[in-house]
Amino acid sequence: MTSSTDLPSRTTFQLRELIARGFQFLHPRDARGELAAVVGVRAHDAVIDVVRLHNEDDAVAMRMPADEVNVLSPSRFSWRRRGPATHVLEELLDLPDEDELTA
Repeated sequence: MTSSTDLPSRTTFQLRELIARGFQFLHPRDARGELAAVVGVRAHDAVIDVVRLHNEDDAVAMRMPADEVNVLSPSRFSWRRRGPATHVLEELLDLPDEDELTA
């Protein structure tokens, strides 16, 4: 019998869906070598989607124009959410591919 702790979490399924949609993930580390965040990026059409997960309760995702210079701290974005990872990832997955806010 499989315990619930052996089952992949909802966040894991959401991250797999982002990978299936073309997100590339990085795993930056701090000065001590500890994992600082999980960062996913996907450039498509005229936008870039970025998601940063610091832990299950702290995630931020943004959609910005493709010409944005600093994708980790953009000066312009058409959509942004911060909160628990499952909520942020769910909203990111619900976004249309085209940026309706700038279309």
